[in-house]
Amino acid sequence: MFRLDGKVAAVTGAGSGIGEAIAVLFGRQGAVVQALDVDQAAAGRTADKLRAAGGRVDARRVDVGDAASVAAVFGAIVADHEKIDVLVNNAGIAHVGTVETTTEADFDRVFRVNVKGIYLCAQAGVRQMLKQGGGVILNMASTAAHVGIPDRFAYSMSKGAVHTMTMSIAADYVRKNIRCNCISPARVHTPFVDGYLAKNYPGREKEMFRTLSEAQPIGRMGRPEEVAALALYLCSDEAAFITGQAYPIDGGVLAT
Repeated sequence: MFRLDGKVAAVTGAGSGIGEAIAVLFGRQGAVVQALDVDQAAAGRTADKLRAAGGRVDARRVDVGDAASVAAVFGAIVADHEKIDVLVNNAGIAHVGTVETTTEADFDRVFRVNVKGIYLCAQAGVRQMLKQGGGVILNMASTAAHVGIPDRFAYSMSKGAVHTMTMSIAADYVRKNIRCNCISPARVHTPFVDGYLAKNYPGREKEMFRTLSEAQPIGRMGRPEEVAALALYLCSDEAAFITGQAYPIDGGVLAT
């Protein structure tokens, strides 16, 4: 079950964290992985891990917020592999601030990556999937798309847009054999979390890590591999009857 043998799977933000975990798991399950990241070196490191495990993978640079960059990388994937069966729109950035403290530049930067980036990649993915007779798109949302989280105005705005884009794509292409879902994680322990703590709480990283972990009802942060396992299911043929849904993976956040 949950095999992706021979399927071409493009994963944005594959250079670290959740994207890396998804790319590695998909490769282990037989996919021909396209590890996409704005950081070419990071994408290459993910590709090296997959190759060491016997996986098939290409590392490619893409700036998801730039239309020309997206068109070029999707064109290259199709030129090399003739199809894109799975697209995981994982690339995203975070921001801390209220509507009052969020600058216009902050807003534009978050929107460019988290919203425009998914729009451009989904557009390119759908166009190819229509030509080949179908495919699967999975977007990375957040619990911030469903509940209010203090000091996350721009980030929450962007993830709410991801949720509604998911439902819209699913509705528009449900009869074209294209499925589209999203995942809504709560706090997941990634390199971003470690960097955030080092920047904002120097010398208190362990204390604040414990505080952030205990803020989750289940008592810990999620792991990238746990999100990857859910992504695998939603992109596999076993989930063929699922589209237009937002799947929380949140340690009880939305239940309490």
